[in-house]
Order: sequence, then structure tokens, then C-alpha cells
Amino acid sequence: MSACPDELKLVALDKDDIEVMSAHVQDALVRLGDILWQPNDHRFVMMVNRFDWMTAVDAKIGAPPNAKPDYRRCRTALRFERVLACKCRGLDQSHRDARLNLLAVAFAESDNPAGIVTLTFSGGGVIRLDVECLEAELADLGEVTTAEICPDHFADGRMPA
Repeated sequence: MSACPDELKLVALDKDDIEVMSAHVQDALVRLGDILWQPNDHRFVMMVNRFDWMTAVDAKIGAPPNAKPDYRRCRTALRFERVLACKCRGLDQSHRDARLNLLAVAFAESDNPAGIVTLTFSGGGVIRLDVECLEAELADLGEVTTAEICPDHFADGRMPA
């Protein structure tokens, strides 16, 4: 384990911001026990091991053809404030050590500035947050581990239908 030299810290206050944040957490690995809903504080926090897409892209540019890429994962906190409700679908909450793969984070405004944040996981799991307004933060915590492979949604060479 090493420290992250370029720690990422992002704030999302609108749909465009959350799309940037979503790109950075695509394929993050999440332990179900690292998801925390604090209803009294109107806060939702999730600890993830995000795949560092920026480093993966940089590693491919200018690298010798047979060089082993430097893939890594960064320990990251994803926090949402002003959360009024949290609902889960397709996640067995009794298995706290279950591993999830976060695919995307999206925001849909319902009654400006309120809306719905949707966290979509592979396998059909979804967490839905009803928010008073969008107020999210993504912050690397400094811990970095090596990733053996780069996530590849199209490993079989076919685009999804």
C-alpha cells in the first residue's frame, strides 16, 4: 500500500458535477458493510476502492507496447448530505462482507432543487437517495493499492445491445 500522490477531491452540486463524479467512481469496489446511512444527520456515506481511470489512461499513453500498465485503486469516501430517505433494491443487506461493483451515480431533479440520486451496481443492485438538494463530495483518503487488471465492460469485443 502507498499514498496517493494526486489525491482527488470533488464536490457535486448539480447534474453536470455528478456526471464527472460518476466517471471517477465507475467500477469502484464497495463492501456492503462500508455503506452507512445516517438518517438523523441526513447523511449517506460510502467507502469505496475506486479504480484510478486517470492513471490508467496516462499509463497507456506513451508506454512501450509490452509494458505492464500501472493500474491502481484509491480508498475514497463518497458522501451525500441533505438526504431525506435511502432505499435499496437488489442488495442483500444481511451479508455485510458482500462486494459490490459501482457502475454509475446519477441525479434526477424532481422538485428544484430536490431530486433523486441513484447509485447503480452491477448485478442489478440500486441505492436511491431522496435529497433536499444535491450536495455530494468525493475525497481520496490517501491509501492506494495495485490493481491487477483494468475493468473492461466489453471484454468479449461486443457492444451491449
